[in-house]
Amino acid sequence: MTSSAVNFTSPEAFTNSTINSFGLTDNLEMCAFCITFLFGFPLHSYITWLIITGAGNGAASEFFNLNLSVCEICNCLNSMLGIVSHFFSSFIIVTYFLQGLGFTGRPLFHCLICVERYLAVVHPVTFLKYKPLRYRVICCAAIWTITLGSCLFCIFILFSFSMVLYVWFISVQFFLFFLIQLFCLVAVLRALKQSGPGERKREEENHMKKRAFSLILLTTVIMIMQYTPFTVTGFYAILTQNNFLDFWCPAFLFYVLAGFVQPILYLKRAKKLFCLHSAS
Repeated sequence: MTSSAVNFTSPEAFTNSTINSFGLTDNLEMCAFCITFLFGFPLHSYITWLIITGAGNGAASEFFNLNLSVCEICNCLNSMLGIVSHFFSSFIIVTYFLQGLGFTGRPLFHCLICVERYLAVVHPVTFLKYKPLRYRVICCAAIWTITLGSCLFCIFILFSFSMVLYVWFISVQFFLFFLIQLFCLVAVLRALKQSGPGERKREEENHMKKRAFSLILLTTVIMIMQYTPFTVTGFYAILTQNNFLDFWCPAFLFYVLAGFVQPILYLKRAKKLFCLHSAS
């Protein structure tokens, strides 16, 4: 997403801000775009390659992570287009369309991973029933469809020139996704406190529940880091009538940095993060 894409009240102002404005905000934003593309693209491409080749737990069990990585790769390519759009305003439409991947696709796949861990711990019979790959494909296809709708809605926001609608679109999604992950987190925490029938079996169950709880907690914290700054920034700008771009870069930096947590932890879990693996 680009600052020029969210700083317009008319088509003329939109075009002029895209081409002529290149101050401190734009420089910081371009640095964030460069970090996302230069580090995020090879990182997520490597994870995708690991999952496809079966270096992790296999493509079937990691199918949600595979789709998340593909979504992140598209986000990284959008960052590259964000840089290009500063010089060629025609690319702004493409970058705005792909924002749906970051605002909807990424958190939805995070939620799907959390729901999967929730079912595995709280409803293991249901989890085993829907564990086959075909059900995972159906879930991911539904999410990609919803994400496509979000991308189209971003284009609608572009042509409606409504910053209020833009902020509400982000905030409502964040709130709903947060509720889903919070529900999974609390449910797994309650299951973690329950004891199993046998000592050894109880230890194995507790270990699985603790891992599920840690994963859900992590994804929830990541989502809070990514979207809370955007939500607070947007509402503050609307209520105070201040320029949204004055507070955009800090929120965007949180969004960029939080996106690296999940892939790094995946590489650590797959024992492919060389610096941590060698030190352990």
